[in-house]
Amino acid sequence: MGMGNMQKMMKQVQKMQAEMARLQEELGTREVEASAGGGMVTVVVNGKQEVISVKIKPEAVDPDDVEILEDMVLAAVKEALRKSQEMVAEEMNKITGGLKIPGLF
Repeated sequence: MGMGNMQKMMKQVQKMQAEMARLQEELGTREVEASAGGGMVTVVVNGKQEVISVKIKPEAVDPDDVEILEDMVLAAVKEALRKSQEMVAEEMNKITGGLKIPGLF
């Protein structure tokens, strides 16, 4: 590989690194939402897979059947995390052009 090609490749790598750093910062501000139980439980997660909020409608709370509420919360969290991971993968694919880089996201 000639020096010109190597320099060009290094510039592309540096550009990709800068874009990934910008994306990581931006993903902290982007949010996805998921709900369970017909909207009884709603969870918001950001692009860093951090749970931002959990909202539970009062009518979802049944002291005689706490397990249903636990299941709804778990289902909403799992779905919100899945959506967040999907969002991150789509954004990373835009930067890497589909190139799978081990250890990234």
